[in-house]
Amino acid sequence: KFVESGGGLVQPGGSLGLSCAASGFTLGPLRIGWFRQAPGKGREGVSCISNSDGATSYADSVKGRFTISRDNARNTVYLQMNSLKPEDTAVYYCAVIPYPCSAYALSMTGDVNFWGQGTQVTVSS
Repeated sequence: KFVESGGGLVQPGGSLGLSCAASGFTLGPLRIGWFRQAPGKGREGVSCISNSDGATSYADSVKGRFTISRDNARNTVYLQMNSLKPEDTAVYYCAVIPYPCSAYALSMTGDVNFWGQGTQVTVSS
């Protein structure tokens, strides 16, 4: 399973770092994505990272502010979130993505089957 952590309450303009740790399996061969779901909205793709060359992709709404990375030795994927905005408030999930990391992969949330339990991020003053 995935275990997400690092969420919390932060003021606008602040930063948070999320972690996605894999338990019971190895992350190394897998393409991983971060997704989020705000209250009353559908789940949307935020960022992904490939399993081979470390290529990444970001939703337009987070480009330049969020950075995804992975440490296969620690079996963990990270999402560093800077310059946070109230509209970033959501439950954040990591998941295995079935397609090569790209904007297309981030749009295909319906094809994602293996989710973590999520971690709440609240951006508010």
